[in-house]
Amino acid sequence: MDGEDGSNLCSLYFKWNFGNVFNLTGEEQMKKLFFLFLIAAPAAAQVTPNFTQGSMQSTTTTTIDINRTIATNVLGGAYTSWSGTNITPSADVAGAGTKFSVTTAGAPFQLEVVTRAAGKIQDSLVTETIKQVTNTTSLSVFSQ
Repeated sequence: MDGEDGSNLCSLYFKWNFGNVFNLTGEEQMKKLFFLFLIAAPAAAQVTPNFTQGSMQSTTTTTIDINRTIATNVLGGAYTSWSGTNITPSADVAGAGTKFSVTTAGAPFQLEVVTRAAGKIQDSLVTETIKQVTNTTSLSVFSQ
């Protein structure tokens, strides 16, 4: 390189500024400065703490919100039953066209017939909100 692109600016700068002090050429001066930087750099990078004991406390708060809905559907089969006093059925209660008649005329009687088609019997919907808050505190104590 002939220096026209600025490649010699660094050596010219050091030679001009420090050449009279050290009475060295630019190349010799650069070698000496580089050696000084290598010696001084590790000493400046070492850091030793000067404490002998200490402590640190940390607190963490966790909040959990759970919203849930529980839907229940109860399904069942077809159901037919009857109960009563002083009553006589003409056929099986599950059969179509069954007739009930009073067994003793003029006496008190009671009749209850329950019929339910197959399908949904009951729906229930339960909504819950669960909130949980947890605080955790930790303490660290250290010494040399």
